[in-house]
Amino acid sequence: MYRVFFLVAVFFACTLLGGLEPLQAHPEDEFCIGDSGLDPELCRALAELDSAGEDDPQSVFYGTTEIQGIELDRSVWETIGLYIELGFIHILPKGYDHILFVLALFLASTKWRSLLLQVSAFTLAHTLTLGFAAAGFISVPAGIVEPLIALSIAVVAIENIFFRDLTRWRPLVVFGFGLFHGLGFAGVLSDLGLVRDQFLVSLISFNVGVEFGQLAVIGLALAATLLARRFVPMLSTEAGYRQYVVWPASALIAFMGMFWFLSRVFG
Repeated sequence: MYRVFFLVAVFFACTLLGGLEPLQAHPEDEFCIGDSGLDPELCRALAELDSAGEDDPQSVFYGTTEIQGIELDRSVWETIGLYIELGFIHILPKGYDHILFVLALFLASTKWRSLLLQVSAFTLAHTLTLGFAAAGFISVPAGIVEPLIALSIAVVAIENIFFRDLTRWRPLVVFGFGLFHGLGFAGVLSDLGLVRDQFLVSLISFNVGVEFGQLAVIGLALAATLLARRFVPMLSTEAGYRQYVVWPASALIAFMGMFWFLSRVFG
């Protein structure tokens, strides 16, 4: 009954809030204005190109458009550092939906083996689609990708409430949803701008930054869990931890996932 109550509250709240103004977990960056996240060296080069009006053989990909005349004054190592940072920042602190998805995976895992299995499936999946989408081999509209990312959060969180142990199909579910998360990462990477001559380096570095961000989320969640279970008596047992942490936290995550899903579909 306790778990059913949480789910009823979640879906009732989502129904009420579904018509509100959508909360953007992936806000659109403004082109080279303020802290947009766009490659700063690219912004500098575009500004120089715009003022000079000269043509240069090097080019850059911005979204699906190839812009001629870009010359970057940056080494490969500087590019690696920049895109690792950009990938990390996309998770912490900007990737609210991805953070909640990783936390949902963490809450379902009472053993390191199960957590490692899920995170590995998620990493493999989003790496595949991130690479293929960034290279232009696949393209899925954001209007499809973003709602599915939000739905993945809700599904995993709801499963946490009803299943005590990791189900046999859970890694496959995580892998499937990870494919859509990779398409979401690819959309962000496309917005940042990729220089043709440093495309692969930028792609790999961004993905490494994303992984560092996910590991940071898991590390912070683990530290908080260990402290709570050590100093809060009711959380010291497995049953108490599930009742007072896993179920309420999963219900809150499910609520946010459904709210984002409804907002992105009907907003």
